[in-house]
Amino acid sequence: MHVTLRFGPVFLCVLCTLCVLRSVSAQEPPAAQAVSPEQLRAAIDKLGDLDYATRTSASKVVRRTSPAQAVPALTQAVSDHADGYVRYRALVLLTGFNDPRAVASMRESVASPNDRLRSVAYRFFEHNPDRSMIRSFIAALDKEQGEFVRPSLVRALAAAAAGAAGDEGAQARAVLLKEVGRGEDYFRSAVIEALGDYKAGYAFDALAGIARLEGPLQDDAALALGKIGDKRALETLAQLQRTAPRQYQPSIAAAICLLGVNCETHANFLGETLKFADKHVGYQELLRGAAMGLASLGVAGHAEAAAVLFDVGLPSRDPARAPIALALGTIALRNAPLLLPLLEQRPDRDQAMALLAEGFDMLEEDLEKERFFAFARRTFWASPQDSPRRALMQTLIGKLDF
Repeated sequence: MHVTLRFGPVFLCVLCTLCVLRSVSAQEPPAAQAVSPEQLRAAIDKLGDLDYATRTSASKVVRRTSPAQAVPALTQAVSDHADGYVRYRALVLLTGFNDPRAVASMRESVASPNDRLRSVAYRFFEHNPDRSMIRSFIAALDKEQGEFVRPSLVRALAAAAAGAAGDEGAQARAVLLKEVGRGEDYFRSAVIEALGDYKAGYAFDALAGIARLEGPLQDDAALALGKIGDKRALETLAQLQRTAPRQYQPSIAAAICLLGVNCETHANFLGETLKFADKHVGYQELLRGAAMGLASLGVAGHAEAAAVLFDVGLPSRDPARAPIALALGTIALRNAPLLLPLLEQRPDRDQAMALLAEGFDMLEEDLEKERFFAFARRTFWASPQDSPRRALMQTLIGKLDF
């Protein structure tokens, strides 16, 4: 008996979408792709799927769609999709297109009751500072208690305050100085880190005072002083080398290196500390400090620090391996141009990329990952067809599954 199968348009749309998903999971396309509106809509609907492979493949389709199609579709999804997680993922993916139309969605998301949306929006404004938002950021600090939202808000305010003139700039700096001294240590740590990352010289005295106090914020403050780069900090840091607990010494060494004082000696100390802690059980806290100290140097442009993390991390095993992978992931997110040439030069690049992938798996900074993914795709598309850089990007895209 002959049976004729009839498929409706919805089934055919899903089938076509699955075909697109399979195609993008193999060879990276040479440029942004055009897909049908139905395929794009179906992919966006899958961004919140419970199955990891399905939602990851859906993200791949959206990322590789031409901006002319993807940006309006994502903007609409952020605004009115019924699934809150899809709205969140759509907002994250929207940032990867570097399109000015995203600003309107971000401004709306700042006021969203969805914690995830607010956090992404604040992170966006950190990387795209808008001084006109300072007053609203300050007002939001009075009521924002989201554990993962408040640090993003603080970083957005610190970025906007950097170099801002007039009353608004002065008010932002005064608020950040107040925040550094109040609340839970978790929140204070986020403020201290932001002040260091944005070289807040106006916070020098406050940070130096925290660094001189014994407690869990001592190493955070020391590292922030190093990032700011004011050599007046050397006196405080030298005293801490003599008196601070052993587990804080890596952060202090990294801070002195960042000041430009005996950097080679202090970087070597971090590398030797990492090797020692890797080989001897029971020094996990010291190992974490050394790994993150090297990460700070890598973010600041010291390629040799990232090279040490690869050298020690590749043959390592857990529990030592995880902090090293996390440190490399941190460098990738904050200074991707430094890391890619290192990967290109390594004879063990596949293993190195696998270690980097482990770090990415542990990091929950979805917007920062999206920025890295966008950078990697742009690098792939801009590289000559048969170049080593293009081949590296293809492998990296496969390893990190984006």
